[in-house]
Amino acid sequence: MAKSSSATASASASASATKKRRSRGGTLTLDEVKALGRELLSSRAHLNHAPALLALLSPSAPLDLALEALISLQSFFVPLIPSIPSASAAAAAGDAGSDPELVFGAWLRQRFDELVAALVELSVSPHSDDAIRDVALDALMDFVKLGKDGKFQSAIYHKFLHAVVHASDSVDPLLELLGSKYFKYTDVCYFTYTSVDKIANNLGSKTTESGKDALQNGSDGSENKGAIFIHNIYNLLARVPVMDYQKDSTFEMWSTVGLSAKGEKDSSKDSSSTTHIKKKIKLKFTKAWLSFLKLPLPLDVYKEVLASIHQNVIPSMSNPAILCDFLTRSYDIGGVISVMALSGLFILMTQHGLEYPKFYEKLYALLTPAVFMAKHRSAFLQLLDTCLKSSYLPAYLAAAFAKRLSRLALSVPPAGALIIIALIHNLLRRHPSVNFLVHWEVDENDSNAKEEASQPKKIGADPFNNDEADPAKSGAMRSSLWEIDTLRHHYTPAVSRFVASLEEDLTVRAKTTEMKITDFSSGSYATVFRDEGLRWCC
Repeated sequence: MAKSSSATASASASASATKKRRSRGGTLTLDEVKALGRELLSSRAHLNHAPALLALLSPSAPLDLALEALISLQSFFVPLIPSIPSASAAAAAGDAGSDPELVFGAWLRQRFDELVAALVELSVSPHSDDAIRDVALDALMDFVKLGKDGKFQSAIYHKFLHAVVHASDSVDPLLELLGSKYFKYTDVCYFTYTSVDKIANNLGSKTTESGKDALQNGSDGSENKGAIFIHNIYNLLARVPVMDYQKDSTFEMWSTVGLSAKGEKDSSKDSSSTTHIKKKIKLKFTKAWLSFLKLPLPLDVYKEVLASIHQNVIPSMSNPAILCDFLTRSYDIGGVISVMALSGLFILMTQHGLEYPKFYEKLYALLTPAVFMAKHRSAFLQLLDTCLKSSYLPAYLAAAFAKRLSRLALSVPPAGALIIIALIHNLLRRHPSVNFLVHWEVDENDSNAKEEASQPKKIGADPFNNDEADPAKSGAMRSSLWEIDTLRHHYTPAVSRFVASLEEDLTVRAKTTEMKITDFSSGSYATVFRDEGLRWCC
């Protein structure tokens, strides 16, 4: 008790000495800051040097002074962290105001919270020098690591990530630093997902309360704040490395205890086992992504998510079928969004038992000239070929897709025509029942067919209706691939030569092979011109 009273008295004297130092020149020199740090670490008599050093932790402060102050404060607080009371205990002690040790604990808690807030600002602020940002992040993560009983200080980490997400300026340098240094630790990834789940849910509740576009159209004059926050969440999630759940590997932890946070009890007897850790991370991963996908995603983020969801999200979900609503809504939108949602939806259908009766009808509607010039056409066309590979595909669907593709061949660039010929080649080979589209054979026993064949043909009349959305009603089964025949006279020699591949008897599978769509899906005018030039030069 007497010791604490003495410390308080000497702290007042220390504060007076600090004021005298400042009064000489207005600001502290580097030597003076070093002296303050040494005195602070020497005894409690100099506790009030802490506020003076804290005042230097600002993005606008001189770099050398800020670095020296930060290092001194970190050295001071690290050994005291286990004895720093919780915020609630510190508040109660402050109200009581009797026991000097409790008062000292409350003071310590307040100064520590100020230090954490200053470190967060130094890390997130775009005005911070790279050197101070690096040191501030390391100090912050040390405090996260060195909690009571070695548990991960999730409250400090959540404050940090909350500031990262709500930063109005770019946080890419900080996220790059965080990813390269700390996302290799499993517990850091785990608590990142935990915090993202909370932050995204909070943003989502604001959207629900204020209307769908509340985040994008704030009333505070910052119209795009919500969109910036969502971008930050996505950039954060995208930097967390995807775990390979198939491999049996050891998990490197940042904190001593691992996935248990301060105040959290893990009742599992096998909490450190690989299986248990994987299960917990999958659950947090799933919650974080679901909370994020419920937000009103800006179009550019929406497209980036759809482009990678089949590789980076679905394999790590605890139950991938949960994504069916998001993916089916995306697939129903139409246009490029539907094209990009196709990969994820196809995986859910083929690997996770999702039933989507209108899948092929929607896929049929996506076949427009625009898709052959889209950014993601390569992945789409390869997946289209895979979707049409099933032996259970009805003949009317195979015929409708073949006919739709052949009609597109008349209006797409040469590279698109080459892909279409390859796709139709594969369709005819896989589904011999639709080879009549290339060559009609009249059954000698069918009098109606013989009579129809003998009648004069109506020039320009095609039973196929290209504007019909339903493949079953398109009339493809009564048509033929006359469009492909016109490609024999295509202005590009590569196309006219390639048409000959359809003249083979594709019903004899042993004598033919499938075309690899990957060989054609990235084609363009440049590649066609290059290949033709090489053909004549060599």
